[in-house]
Amino acid sequence: MTTSKEQGIVNLPSRSSVALTAQRLADMIESRGMTVFAKIDQRAAAIAVGLDMKPMVLLVFGSPKAGTPLMQKYTSLALDLPLKALVWEDEAGRAWISYNSPEYLMRRHGMDEKPFQAVEAIIAQAVL
Repeated sequence: MTTSKEQGIVNLPSRSSVALTAQRLADMIESRGMTVFAKIDQRAAAIAVGLDMKPMVLLVFGSPKAGTPLMQKYTSLALDLPLKALVWEDEAGRAWISYNSPEYLMRRHGMDEKPFQAVEAIIAQAVL
């Protein structure tokens, strides 16, 4: 795992391809009762306009039941909710998942609680 503390980005290497990792993560999110609001295939969008890029999928997900009270308490958190996870391929062909660290979100929004541990656990399982 690599983390950029200044930027608050956590990068986890995956044992599977971008497509399989993204699908596994989406399935795990939904199996935990959360909603995948969007699954954006960034590479497909690039190809549609005549450009190319390595595989990259952005998942936008969350739980309105859990997120709404947090946004009511920390209004600016709505800038970062729903949560996002980026599944991407590096130059060596390895897939990764990147996401905002809970500590970063806490600092950014002045939170006095750490509500995203379950999401971290789901993402950690998705890369296995």
